[in-house]
Amino acid sequence: MGAEQWARSNGRGAMGAEQWARSNGRGAMGAEQWARSNGRGAMAPRYPEYCICPIGVSPLLFCSPMSDHLRVESIRGDLVESVHRVSVAVVDHAGRLVASAGAPDRVTFWRSAAKPFQAFPLVADGAADRFGFDSRELALACASHSSEPVHIQVAESMLKKAELGEQALACGPHPPLSSQVYEHALRHGLTIGPRWSNCSGKHVGMLALALAHDWPLAGYERAGHPVQQRILAEIERWTDVPADQMRFGVDGCTVVCFGVPLRAMALAYARFAASTDPAMARLRSAMAAHPGLIAGTGRICTDLNEATGGAILAKVGADGIHCAAIPAAGLGVALKVADGDMRSSGPALLAVLRQLADHGFVPLDLDQAPASLVRHVELPTVNTRGTVTGTLRATGAVRFWD
Repeated sequence: MGAEQWARSNGRGAMGAEQWARSNGRGAMGAEQWARSNGRGAMAPRYPEYCICPIGVSPLLFCSPMSDHLRVESIRGDLVESVHRVSVAVVDHAGRLVASAGAPDRVTFWRSAAKPFQAFPLVADGAADRFGFDSRELALACASHSSEPVHIQVAESMLKKAELGEQALACGPHPPLSSQVYEHALRHGLTIGPRWSNCSGKHVGMLALALAHDWPLAGYERAGHPVQQRILAEIERWTDVPADQMRFGVDGCTVVCFGVPLRAMALAYARFAASTDPAMARLRSAMAAHPGLIAGTGRICTDLNEATGGAILAKVGADGIHCAAIPAAGLGVALKVADGDMRSSGPALLAVLRQLADHGFVPLDLDQAPASLVRHVELPTVNTRGTVTGTLRATGAVRFWD
């Protein structure tokens, strides 16, 4: 009777389950068989360990979070208004899965969290030294910056050293990630050009790589260009994912982006954390030395780096991606907020790091952390008058593997 009970509990009535089964191509017996196959039997619904629903089908129809899932809840009043499910992989530099939540092998686009690996050829091939890029400029090559004055200045310095104009940048302009910077630009009538792009450092780095190899500058951002082929070789190397098993797309800043499993992203960050390769060590040191350049004022990547003295290097990516390297432990973390909610990725990352700290993997005590970091644990929701009306907070847990 499990299918009929499930149907009644979901407002479908006694015939709802059978009708639902027919409408979904399961035949008259499909609903009951489906219920049994999903462990529902005569009892209340039991849900799968994590949600992998068919494309176009709402996960709310099939799945509900279990107590050991990691998710971010939006709370208004005393009601959970929405839930953002999170998949996580925590991997050591040998490739062992240390902890996970949801679907750690989910394939998704790495987006801007791939930037340290996209910047690697710039240093490894000698282009950074040829143009005299210092550690600040290497940090910006790995950054998703907020277009603050210091970010624009460093981007302009890189362009000048490479003898390039802003028009060479394939990244288009966009409103700054910092609302304060954007409001300032509007008030003062500032022209927002490509160097304002949060990815401008990465793009100058790619152009410098092309110049160093005497490759054409035109189309440097496109698939098949030698710059992108060189970067692809490093993505393969650090993730252990062959190119023919990756997915490819075009990122928001126009360059190639790479679809790989979360576990592979975490492996790359673990190797980044532990690497003795001189080029990768330079990039790691640059990110640790200049936290304000890799993101910006009030942003979690900057605040986490500053609060830990570079012991945790975090890098955000669009559509709910966040990665982190933990050098002392040789660990990498990669997570994806399923619905792409960008605000949720920070609280989710801190929830993972807190649990890693509880297990002795991470030198982080959020109870003793500075306010600049603690403010990212729970994010306020405000109305049009600036009154706090709710919070965004992570709940649930990752599973640790022996």
